[in-house]
Amino acid sequence: MKKHWKLERTPDGIDWLHFDHADSPVNILSTEAFEQFDDILAEIEADPPKGLIILSDKKSGFIAGADVKNFRKAQQPDQVEAHIHHIHRIFQRLEDLACPTLALIHGFCLGGGLELALACDYRITRDDEGTRLSFPEVRLGIFPGYGGSVRLLGPIPAMKFMLGGRSISGRSAKRLGLVDQTAPERQLKHAASQLIISTPPPHRPTGWQKLLNTTPARQLLAPILHRVTAKKVRKAHYPAPFALIDHWRDTGGNEQLMFASEATNLGQLITGPTAQNLIRVFFLQERLKSVAAGIDFKSRQVHVIGGGIMGGDIAAWCALKGQRVTLQDREAKFLIQAVNRAHKLFQRKLKSKRLVQAAMDRLMPDPRGYGVKHADVVIEAIYEDLEAKQTLFRDLESKVGPDTLLATNTSSIPLESISEALENPERLIGLHFFNPVAKMQLIEVVSGRETDPLLMQKGAAFSRSIDRLPLPVRSSPGFLVNRILMPYLLEAIELLEEGVPGPLIDNAATRFGMPMGPVELADRVGLDICLAVANKLAPVFDLEVPEQLHVMVDQKQLGVKTGAGFYRYEKGKAIKENLDSQFHAPNDLADRMIFRLLNEAVACLREQVVEDEDLLDAGIIFGTGFAPFHGGPMHYIHSGGLTRMRQRLNELEQLHGDQFHPDSGWTNLSGA
Repeated sequence: MKKHWKLERTPDGIDWLHFDHADSPVNILSTEAFEQFDDILAEIEADPPKGLIILSDKKSGFIAGADVKNFRKAQQPDQVEAHIHHIHRIFQRLEDLACPTLALIHGFCLGGGLELALACDYRITRDDEGTRLSFPEVRLGIFPGYGGSVRLLGPIPAMKFMLGGRSISGRSAKRLGLVDQTAPERQLKHAASQLIISTPPPHRPTGWQKLLNTTPARQLLAPILHRVTAKKVRKAHYPAPFALIDHWRDTGGNEQLMFASEATNLGQLITGPTAQNLIRVFFLQERLKSVAAGIDFKSRQVHVIGGGIMGGDIAAWCALKGQRVTLQDREAKFLIQAVNRAHKLFQRKLKSKRLVQAAMDRLMPDPRGYGVKHADVVIEAIYEDLEAKQTLFRDLESKVGPDTLLATNTSSIPLESISEALENPERLIGLHFFNPVAKMQLIEVVSGRETDPLLMQKGAAFSRSIDRLPLPVRSSPGFLVNRILMPYLLEAIELLEEGVPGPLIDNAATRFGMPMGPVELADRVGLDICLAVANKLAPVFDLEVPEQLHVMVDQKQLGVKTGAGFYRYEKGKAIKENLDSQFHAPNDLADRMIFRLLNEAVACLREQVVEDEDLLDAGIIFGTGFAPFHGGPMHYIHSGGLTRMRQRLNELEQLHGDQFHPDSGWTNLSGA
């Protein structure tokens, strides 16, 4: 019996190896867990059973992967290579056992956990939507390095699986040849025993799969994979997927070379800046998840007021995540539109007709607001008007229960102003979702001066219950994300007014690493919304709102929703004009936009809109998509050197004006 593993030897001759990592809610392959696993394999080698079944005693899942802490601040490639070779030897020991081996998988099976399973002869997964298999390594700036790229079967599906980093169900994994069987919970152990006893030949590539796995085929297919991948990410930003393709191309058909190449590539990738920054982002995400740790707040019913895009989509997301939801609006047409959008979301996410219908049953249009008195959480998502919100909350306070969480989705109005209408202003928190709700992970959990801290914690716990990342934010105009994003967008519009074509502005931003250029982003947010937020923030933060934005809103050119904004849109796709080959773009386009954003980030930190630099970086990465491989705006500032970054800001001020004047917070940064 080991600390993390328990070997159960049964009368029928089958060994059951239980994994239950101590002091962790999930199974991770820590250094200690690996060493104990190696010791147990040595015991099994000395006295082989009829078969070995590896399973998890954690309810949460099989194995969440390697301990990412091992990869943090990795310094020397040769140290990483030595670690990879060591794990290769352990997994090879598993593969070489003189008995059939099987991984019995439920819940999540990720990264190194899936690589362990692939070293077994057979794999069986629980047949439900909660079982997910994935190689998420590309999201950490690396690729599977514990033998996964060698053992994964079926060349093209396997490469897509590794390059995509997305999770798949047990059934999908069976179609890919990743697993041998799926079974319901009650039959899992019996199915595992029977497969061990029958010992059919392990799955191997045949026919076209075998042909496509040869060296000549890989040489032909690799350029295609390069081109497809280059359409999604830039090699300069994310080298890992391209390194994976090259590794697959150059070592095909030779296992010894593939294992050696895995170690060499991982040594280079893990110690590089991209992987280290993406690993940093992983821990920023873990910190946001931990904000609500230990808080006992369970919501069963949510009431959303406002059936527009935001309110309707918030209601749909809550229903998708298992909440009973009532959605209120005075106009039936908005409720109908919201329900139709929700149905499309459920179909896209759930696939199964039964699950889609169950989600639809949880979402109830409620034009008269009967659900208010039964709700554990009430979320206001009406239009941005202070008086309207005050009137609504004054009415709500008299109807809700004493423990009901009252929340506003306002994007720019300080909570103190809204809560003036309440007899108990400490009850109000902000739950600021981002559009599109189904894609944006962040929720700003906003506290006013009088907000009860316990309710903030409950708001964070609710955010986690619907699979979102809570960011604690102090109430101030624009909160964190909108305030930092707005100068960036306004500078882009200023560049447009100076005659720089929109596509060039957007290209400069995406070359920096932003997921979308600011001109197109403004169109997708809605120019009316941009103007409304800018008008609220401008007098507070001395921002200049470009005249062009006023003109376009007056002309109802609002972006995607009207089919025209800075760009024209056909079926939601931007139609961008061809660039004049004679036009020479300024060489500081990206700096002008990014340094406006960085300067505002420093100001927010100085004003303690969030607690520290890490929370600021997390908020801007998950709230705006700020280039993750840079590690966040504050991390980017420190990486560039405080002196050099501030000097660049001074240069931009001299060239372009006071909007680049360095905030006084620069002098407070560590190292300044």
